[in-house]
Amino acid sequence: MSAPSPDQPFGIVIAANNEEGYIGACLDALLAQDAAAGVMDVVVVANACTDRTEEIVAGHVSGFAARGWSLRCLQRAHPGKVGALNAGDGAVRGSLRAYLDADVVCAPALFGQLRAALAPDLPLYATGRLRVVPARSWITRQYARFWQRLPFVRSGAVGAGLFTVNAEGRRRWGAFPDIISDDTFVRLHFDSAERIEVEAPYDWPMIEGWPGLVRVRRRQDAGVREIHRNYPALIRNEGKAGMTRTDLARLAARDPVGFSVYAGVLGAVRAKAADNTWSRGR
Repeated sequence: MSAPSPDQPFGIVIAANNEEGYIGACLDALLAQDAAAGVMDVVVVANACTDRTEEIVAGHVSGFAARGWSLRCLQRAHPGKVGALNAGDGAVRGSLRAYLDADVVCAPALFGQLRAALAPDLPLYATGRLRVVPARSWITRQYARFWQRLPFVRSGAVGAGLFTVNAEGRRRWGAFPDIISDDTFVRLHFDSAERIEVEAPYDWPMIEGWPGLVRVRRRQDAGVREIHRNYPALIRNEGKAGMTRTDLARLAARDPVGFSVYAGVLGAVRAKAADNTWSRGR
């Protein structure tokens, strides 16, 4: 089946909270998408921003207009990613829908490939090939190297920082609920046969330093537990490879330093109760 008409907007929702250091590169990468991406309708939801995020978005409006695309910035006084996602969802146009983190940089071919992947009249979820941005701190470099070797990550279509759905897929859920892990919630509405990873990559930064890694991992684990507790029927769709003790031993033997850092972060997470407040993934 051919891809949806390039004249039909690809609606892109970007939740942004004080992203002045990242949003410019994110929008520049969208502007650099090749012709196969078709028309884009981008809504940045600036939730409780106190920096230059909104100013930087405004500076990109003319560039999007020059390509016949739309870029708008919605202002929300209250922080919270879920509220921002729902606000953006209500404002953006297009039967194809993308949810993009403000610190993600997409390769030029990515949205054209996503448009093609979502073409069939079946509920589908698609994302790109995740590339972790090289970290500045030694501790995050070790953690990231080991994390990328985990079966869950190697099996593809992780969707951290970017996930997209077609119209049939978007009907799988209504408004985003008040949960920690929106990406896990959406991904598990699709079984493994309905999740697609296209070849084009996107760059996703991992948080720098030990305290940040512990805080974010604690929140991620709490988010997964919340899904298991509140949406147990979704768990059957996981379909990703688990990790046995043998698998872990093999990975540890291949990268003992990375394993030591990874295991140390997990140990620190388990030593303290989870904090369910929102925190960025970097």
